[in-house]
Amino acid sequence: MSEKKSTLELMQPITLQGDLKLKNRVVLAPLTRGRCTPCEDPYDPKNKLANELMAEYYSQRASGGLLISEATAISEEGYGWLNAPGIYTEAQEDAWKKVTEAVHKKGGLIFLQLWHMGRQLHSSFHPKTKDIVSASAIAAKGETNNIEGKKVPYEKPRALTLEQVEATVQDYKKAAERAKKSRI
Repeated sequence: MSEKKSTLELMQPITLQGDLKLKNRVVLAPLTRGRCTPCEDPYDPKNKLANELMAEYYSQRASGGLLISEATAISEEGYGWLNAPGIYTEAQEDAWKKVTEAVHKKGGLIFLQLWHMGRQLHSSFHPKTKDIVSASAIAAKGETNNIEGKKVPYEKPRALTLEQVEATVQDYKKAAERAKKSRI
């Protein structure tokens, strides 16, 4: 296939899953950006809000067919990356609306990557409970970042009960509903 023909195909519209129409076949893959507003206090809820920098970043890429956002926490329990956004509070939902408005204003389409860090997070993100939860009580191998951004060994998580797994599924559902309200 010639380079010219493949470039032309890349820029052609495509329909996915029946009714999802993309203006071209260029897709921004999800990344872990960590661009929420850094605060002096790492536990400040403001450092989990999408912001103007993120709106600018995504809107600059709105000419692509589909943008997939950075990993976005579905719950406090699943949060574990400094300056990463959440979508589990009304303030977080409202903050994402500013991002989606900027993307939509430039004709873009954005999806939100929903995220629960599970055994990958560090207990320093949860100072009151020190709780890390996962499907099993098996620590990941290697290192993760703590709330100060330092590399530390993974810790052994607490295995979720069946009821807690169901609650986590509901957290995903609630996060998806908030994302829809944010016009993502």
